[in-house]
Amino acid sequence: MTTRVIALAALDIAGTTIDEGGAVYRVLAEVVAEHGTPASDADIRHWMGADKREALAALTGDAGATEVLHARFVERLRRAYADHPPSPVTGVPEALAQLRASGVRVALTTGFDRQVTDPLLEAVGWRVGEQLDAVVCAPEVEAGRPAPHMIHEAMRRTGVADAAQVLAAGDTALDVRAGLAAGAGLVVGVLSGAQDRDELEREHPTHVLGSVAELPELIARG
Repeated sequence: MTTRVIALAALDIAGTTIDEGGAVYRVLAEVVAEHGTPASDADIRHWMGADKREALAALTGDAGATEVLHARFVERLRRAYADHPPSPVTGVPEALAQLRASGVRVALTTGFDRQVTDPLLEAVGWRVGEQLDAVVCAPEVEAGRPAPHMIHEAMRRTGVADAAQVLAAGDTALDVRAGLAAGAGLVVGVLSGAQDRDELEREHPTHVLGSVAELPELIARG
């Protein structure tokens, strides 16, 4: 039996590694509704995990207003996080430390830009070179999820050349699609965030787990 070698864990942020109480999608829905184009829950769920500028343009049908709407989204989200500070998903800090101690590099990928990502990571005390090996935001690549570019950029930044040695994990269908599109050896949906088991399994991940806290055990099983 061949043991699978995992060299990189590429993980989503909100709902996957950090619990931010679902604020991102509440705020997204509010901003879209205030623009005069209220979105259904199904519409919001369809864009979970996506680049937030792409989501705003699609949900409002007003690409010309994207930057104004995104600025409003960022400001509202910062206030929401100030009122209810985010925290790591239970067991995740220990799992990240265990992964890195075993030689697995850890990269975070996100549909947020740096305006949201940097304060979010600062709030939980995570830094590249300490708890993390890389952070990739959607605006830093050609396209966000479900395209594989953020995962491929995480590979480049961490020196991992073989996608078969990558574990990609997230809490949305778009996370799973991106992992599959990247050719990741393991593609894991986690139940700690936005979407349920049925929504994740519909995308055919290799595994569905309760949370990222279970990844060290999954990798150890080979």
